[in-house]
Amino acid sequence: MTATLSERISQSAFDGSRLRVVLLLDLYDGAQKQFLEAYEHLRNQVASIPGHISDQLCQSIENPSQWLITSEWESAPPFLAWVNSEEHVETVQPLHSCVRDTRSLRFSVLRETGKAFEQAPEAASETARGRLQASPRLGDGVVRHALTFTVKPGTEDIVAKILADYESPSARVDQVTRLRRTSLFMHGNRVVRAIEVEGDLLAALRHVARQPEVRAVEEAINPYLEQDRDLSDSDSARMFFTRAALPTVHHVSAGRHKAEDINRHALFYQAKEGCGMALARLLAAHDEEAADNPVSVIDSSTIFQRDDVVIRLLEAVGPIDAQPAQAVGIDGPGKVTRLGRLLDGGVTAVPTTEQDIAHFLTESEMTLITDRRASES
Repeated sequence: MTATLSERISQSAFDGSRLRVVLLLDLYDGAQKQFLEAYEHLRNQVASIPGHISDQLCQSIENPSQWLITSEWESAPPFLAWVNSEEHVETVQPLHSCVRDTRSLRFSVLRETGKAFEQAPEAASETARGRLQASPRLGDGVVRHALTFTVKPGTEDIVAKILADYESPSARVDQVTRLRRTSLFMHGNRVVRAIEVEGDLLAALRHVARQPEVRAVEEAINPYLEQDRDLSDSDSARMFFTRAALPTVHHVSAGRHKAEDINRHALFYQAKEGCGMALARLLAAHDEEAADNPVSVIDSSTIFQRDDVVIRLLEAVGPIDAQPAQAVGIDGPGKVTRLGRLLDGGVTAVPTTEQDIAHFLTESEMTLITDRRASES
């Protein structure tokens, strides 16, 4: 599905609404005791995480091997900070030997019913009601995700050539899922692979991983990675791609322009330690304003964030250096100061003059290695 012109698309982890996380699990036969022991440890760990409200462990009444873990969070940011942390990677490790398959789903809470609300809705606190998602968001049927990793300094050109010279896998995954677009960028020795999927993201990622042309590329870049991995070992591969995951925290599209009139760019931001989420939130607010600005060159923005790495993927009409301050995210009162508090390097890293802004944009823009759209067939 392609958005029609003037159709505003939006998704965000920053709307302040409560978050419901659903984790579906299929256990190996005989693994229930080990799974329950691992879950108890996980539950105790999660209960101490700021922003966590509650969780439930459920077992299917039809198939005892199928389990469900649901958790509720005050909002998406604390959950994302936890699930993308090294602490989480280590905590869930014991579950991997118990679980045959998993699927994670995340939802903002839009409506709520229950005795407390039905019998005395006026007694419900303003805080509780205010944490509900304000209104439904309009989507375009596309799931956006990214992976990032670093290569050994000095091998960037070799890796870029390997990543550019591969044969695209089949776009069609199944009747409901297809690969829509894959873009590869580099900034120094950091690689970012942004993908767009119609349908089931997990099914698409598994489909891509099984393709021989993709496996050949992954094996070819193995010697150049800073983080060692063994793709023949399921635990090694899982740990690598878990750490490489770069989730989408915000996407907005004004839908004012045709696809053929738009160019794709990516900007790299290094946040101060512990400031990645705040930086992503600041840029998201800026891009919401840009989406409502009819003269903005930015037609859409997707922000990916993990730890202190923030990637801002822009779809723009014409060159982004035509409006460099807007492209960087500092056009507006106080934005230079706020950005300076969050960027690694502080205020001195943030440009103030037009010449400095243009230089900052040049230094931040990632090099496009390849950008491939799937055919409509």
